[in-house]
Amino acid sequence: MKPFVLRNLFAAVRTASPPILAITLGCLGACAGMANAQDSPDSPRPNIVWISSEDHGQEMGCYGDVYAETPNVDALAKRGLLYKNVWSCFPVCAPARTTIISGIFPTRSGAEHMRSMVSLPPGTKLLPTLMREAGYYCSNRSKEDYNVEVSQPSWNDSSGKAHWRGRNEDEPFFSVFNSTLSHESAIRRVKDAPRHDPAKVTVPAYHPDDPVVRRDWAIYYDSVTASDAEAGKILKQLEDDGLAESTIVFYWGDHGSGMPRSKRWPCDSGLRVPLVVYVPEALKDSRPSDYQAGGSTDRLVSFIDFAPTVLSLAGVQAPAAMDGRAIMGKYEKSAPEYMFGFRGRMDERLDLVRSVTDGRYVYLRNFMPHLSQAQYVSYQFETPTTAIWKSLYDQGKLNAAQSIFWNVPKAVEEFYDLQSDPDEVVNLASDESQQDRLAHFRGVLMDHLLATRDVGFIPEGQRRTLAQDRSIMEIGSDDSVYPLNRVLAAASLSSQFDDSRDETMKQLASLAKDESATIRYWGCLGLLMRGAAAIEKNDELLLKVMASDASPEVQVVAAQSLATFGSNDQRQQAWQRLFELADWSQESVFTVTAATRAIDEVPAEAVDETRREEILSRLGGLKAKGQSPDERYTSYVGRLIQSAKERWQSAAAVSR
Repeated sequence: MKPFVLRNLFAAVRTASPPILAITLGCLGACAGMANAQDSPDSPRPNIVWISSEDHGQEMGCYGDVYAETPNVDALAKRGLLYKNVWSCFPVCAPARTTIISGIFPTRSGAEHMRSMVSLPPGTKLLPTLMREAGYYCSNRSKEDYNVEVSQPSWNDSSGKAHWRGRNEDEPFFSVFNSTLSHESAIRRVKDAPRHDPAKVTVPAYHPDDPVVRRDWAIYYDSVTASDAEAGKILKQLEDDGLAESTIVFYWGDHGSGMPRSKRWPCDSGLRVPLVVYVPEALKDSRPSDYQAGGSTDRLVSFIDFAPTVLSLAGVQAPAAMDGRAIMGKYEKSAPEYMFGFRGRMDERLDLVRSVTDGRYVYLRNFMPHLSQAQYVSYQFETPTTAIWKSLYDQGKLNAAQSIFWNVPKAVEEFYDLQSDPDEVVNLASDESQQDRLAHFRGVLMDHLLATRDVGFIPEGQRRTLAQDRSIMEIGSDDSVYPLNRVLAAASLSSQFDDSRDETMKQLASLAKDESATIRYWGCLGLLMRGAAAIEKNDELLLKVMASDASPEVQVVAAQSLATFGSNDQRQQAWQRLFELADWSQESVFTVTAATRAIDEVPAEAVDETRREEILSRLGGLKAKGQSPDERYTSYVGRLIQSAKERWQSAAAVSR
C-alpha cells in the first residue's frame, strides 16, 4: 500500500467516531490483505491483453478453414489453447459487449435491445472498475458501445490511442484492442476485386450461390486477414516491450460474421466465435486445467464468462451479481452444460428470440414468429448480399433452405444438429425421433429464463414506467411487479400462433384484460398473430384497449390488429390512433417507435386506395426528432418513417 494512503487512513482513525473507526479499521485490514496478496512472490500478477475483432466468426486457419489466411492468430494458437465451442450470447455488437463488460446477462439487466442505455442497480461495478480497484492499469482502444450507463470511473484510458504504454512502470495492466477492420461495413466499402478468389468460396446452404454473394464472402475473408494482421502488430509490440512472457493474451471475435443470417440472428452462425488464449510458461499457475500448448478444448465458453475470468486471473473473486464462470485462474469453475443466446430489438426492428446449445444441438424459441428473420433493418440492407438475396426470393428463384430467412411466419421452434447440418437449415422440431431431445432443450431454456429473470418480455417503454426510480434489473427481480411465471406462460401461449382453438382464443382475450400490462401486451399480440378470425371475435375488446389501456404499447398492438383485420370503420379509428401514438410531441420515444413500426408493418393489401394516399400524406407530418432518455434511440424513428414512406409510396403507386 502506498505510504500516503496509510497516512490518510491513520489520520481518519484518530478523528473518527466509533462506527467510522470500525469501518476504517476494517478497510485497513482489507487493504493490507490485498497488498499482501498482490505483492506475494508466489502469486505473480499477470498482464492481460484482449485483442477483439468485430463481426468475425471462426473463419480462420487455426479452426480448419483452408480458405482463410490468418497467420498471426494461427501462430498464437500453436502456442496457446484454442476454444472450439464459444458463443457470444448476442449476434450484434452492443449487447454482446455489454455482456462482457458487466458479466451480467443483458436479458436480466434489460440491456438486450440494441443501444438501449439502461441503468444498473446501485453499487454495480463494471469489469474495468473492478480491475482498477485491484491495482491494474486499464486501457481500451477504442470502442466501448455498451448498452448500460457508465457512472463510475471506468478505464484509465479509453480512446483511439489507449495502450498499456500509458501505465506507470511495473504497474500490471489490462489492455483491450478492438479491430473494426472485419466489421460488416467493410464488406460494402470495397470497390476493387477482392484478394480472396470468389470462385473458391464455400457458400453456406442458406445463401444463394450468386456472384454478388461470392464476392461479399471473399471480401469478408479479406477483412478477417486484415484483422489478423492488426493482431500481429499488437503481439509484436508485446515482444518488443519485453512483455510477451508476462502477459496472458486473448484473441476473440465479438459475434458471427457480418454477412446476413450470421450477424443479428441467434443461431450458431450468428453466435459462434473464435477464442484463442495464450498463457506463458512463467504464468502456468494461471492456466486452465485443460490447458495444453497448441491444443484445443471442447469446453463451453460464452461472453458471460469473460469478466469473471479476467478477475480470476487478477486474483479477484467475481461479484455475486455476475452470471458467468471463470474459465481459468485462481477461481476457475467447472464448465457449464449449455450456452445461451438472445435476440431483442435490432436497431429499429423488434423481435424476441432465445436460443440454447450444448455444442452440438441448437434450439431456438421464436416468441414473435409472425416476424421474419429478415425484417427490414436499413443498415443490414446496405450489404449487397442482402439486396440480391431478397430480389431472388421475390422472383421465386431460391430453394427451401435459401428461403427460410425471408419466410413469414417463421417456425415457433427451431432445432438443429450441427454435426449433420452445420448450416442450420434442416429444422428437426417436427421430427418424431427428436421429440424427447427437443422437450429437454425446451425445458433447459425455460428454466434459464426463469432463473435469470429475463426481462425481455416487458415492452421497452413499459420497463421504464415500471422501474420509476429503480433499475430494470431490480424490477425484473420483483415478482409483485413482474410476475415472470405468468408472463412466460402468456408469451408461450401467445406465440403458439398455429393454435386457434376456441379455448385458446378465450384465454388470450382473458390475458388482454389482465391487471399486468405485460400480460395484456402478450394477450393482444396473440390475437394479432392469429389474424382476421381472432380479431373479429374480439374487436370490441380491442377497441376498448386501443382507446384506454394504461400502457401505450398495448394500445399500439390493439390498433395494429384493427388496422389490419378490422371492419372499415374500425380500421379508420385504428389508423387515427396509430398516428396519434406516433406523435413525438405528445408521446415517448418508445411509444412513437412502436407506433411507427406498426404503421410500417400493416400489409398494403389491408388498406384501400384512398387510405393509402392518406397514410402517405400523414407520414409526411410525423416528427423524426424529439425528446429521448438517450440520443442513441433517436435515429430509429427517422429510419422507420423513411421505410414506411417508401413502402406506402410503392403501394400508392400500384393503386394509381
